[in-house]
Amino acid sequence: MSKKGLLLVGHGSSMPFNKQLVEDTARLVSQKDPGYIVKCAFMNMNTPTIQEALEEFRKEDIDTVIVVPLFLARGVHINRDIPQVLGLPEGSYRGSLLKNGSEIPLIYADPIGSDPLLAELMLKNAARALRERL
Repeated sequence: MSKKGLLLVGHGSSMPFNKQLVEDTARLVSQKDPGYIVKCAFMNMNTPTIQEALEEFRKEDIDTVIVVPLFLARGVHINRDIPQVLGLPEGSYRGSLLKNGSEIPLIYADPIGSDPLLAELMLKNAARALRERL
């Protein structure tokens, strides 16, 4: 039975902890839901690139690939740069990935955005700072 591919896209940075955070998050997502084959990629400065990761998905037994940006808000990368790399017109969220001579759906997800879970994380970080740094 084929799975879904989930491509977690980070910005990339010259600082190693940025890449590590994206890779750790991809691993956690994979552990939470075995229905996904999870890979990560980066806009710039780190590898694999988005194109390299999509190439790897062509070798997997998947029926769909969902590209999920690990970004908080919309900006130039979310609205223009990533869709351009994916071959999507600006404002489009659906495309396809050519795999073994046929096309599988490619879905582009929104950034994290305003979410109650984000508020919980901020409160958790504030409580930790109070415990450790006050």
